[in-house]
Amino acid sequence: MSVTIRGLVSAGFMAALSVAASAETITVATVNNGDMIRMQGLMSEFKALHPDIDVEWVTLEENVLRQRVTTDIATQGGQYDVLTIGNYEVPIWAKQGWLLPLEKLGDDYDAADILPAVAASVSLDGKLYAVPFYAESSMLMYRTDLIEKAGLKMPENPTWEFVREAAEKMTDKGAGVFGICLRGKAGWGENMALLPAMSNSMGARMFDMDWKPQFDSPEWKKTIDTYLDLMTNFGPPGASSNGFNETLALFQTGKCGMWIDATVASSFISNPKDSTVADKVGFAKSPSGEGIDNHGNWLWSWNLAIPKTSKKADAAQAFVAWATSKAYLDLVAKKVGIANVPPGTRTSLYENPEYLKAAPFAKVTLDAIMAANTQKPSVQDVPYTGGQFVAIPEYQAIGTAVGQQFSAALAGSVTGDAARATAQQLATREMTRGGYIK
Repeated sequence: MSVTIRGLVSAGFMAALSVAASAETITVATVNNGDMIRMQGLMSEFKALHPDIDVEWVTLEENVLRQRVTTDIATQGGQYDVLTIGNYEVPIWAKQGWLLPLEKLGDDYDAADILPAVAASVSLDGKLYAVPFYAESSMLMYRTDLIEKAGLKMPENPTWEFVREAAEKMTDKGAGVFGICLRGKAGWGENMALLPAMSNSMGARMFDMDWKPQFDSPEWKKTIDTYLDLMTNFGPPGASSNGFNETLALFQTGKCGMWIDATVASSFISNPKDSTVADKVGFAKSPSGEGIDNHGNWLWSWNLAIPKTSKKADAAQAFVAWATSKAYLDLVAKKVGIANVPPGTRTSLYENPEYLKAAPFAKVTLDAIMAANTQKPSVQDVPYTGGQFVAIPEYQAIGTAVGQQFSAALAGSVTGDAARATAQQLATREMTRGGYIK
């Protein structure tokens, strides 16, 4: 009998070794945002379903991630099997033939459930070339206790003029509370996510119909002057180093009266496990300029895509399907609560009464995503699409260079006018090189 048991144990052990030996390892490059970090903590669930696939993570700060994956795919380096990229890159890279169409997501994946605006932003010629892990627009998040203490009430359609008044009254630097916190870190996806959206709400545009940059326009002057006024007088010190994650931490620890940023932040500031002010948070539309019917709503998604260079495309697609499925949302809901599931991707989530009840930010998030007009982001005529970015290959370099100028202005190294003048020169040079300006 003991010989039989030993034989069975040996056979089981050898079978386990065989599975381990045959397992494929895929490398996933991702961003160090909260939802992605949470996913890594749930990998045992994926492994249980796919014992033949191992996942190796490369988790990077946002600016570094963009640089690494862009370099890798442009040089056909083949370092990664799954890329975390935005809806800016997806159609551009798909058109270059750099991404695989996602045609093996499984019969139960329900791609039709993805919000139409989000699905369209990661498709080319009717085919999905990436699928969204989460999607977002922009919103105004604020401390309900501080705005009440200031004797104010958040309007249904807040303006930048109201934001300044509220920021001034909510600021108590002696107590370490700043009326407003905004991104200041340089990067086309950091401060240049906020500032182009803000400029749209001020009536500005990035380029005129002849593709000439518009940083020297009155509308852009108003944008930068307003931004610097708010942050210099009522913002936290050292803000030129603060991106999304740093500003999120400031809000969660009670340092900010208001924060205008991505709707995805709402669950992290509302979760008492993460936020000291979870029970004192309100949500509103992003501000607009006085008399301007544009709230600067952006549309962004962090998506999982497979580069054509991957030699493990089937395993990569199995992982991508799992990580962006309805079953994954159910898993997160079970583990950490339904209010904390990755937002903004699926219609069914916003039809779920449990989610709507648990997530006070759900309706504002959905309304903001639906209001984002990527086909006409400015009240003026423009030759481009986008929102907080311009959907042309040259924008990544332009946004990075221009973002450095505006971050320097926030740090006090240059004036706002000087930063705009340099931004105009840099953007004009790149657009001329690209053949847009003759």
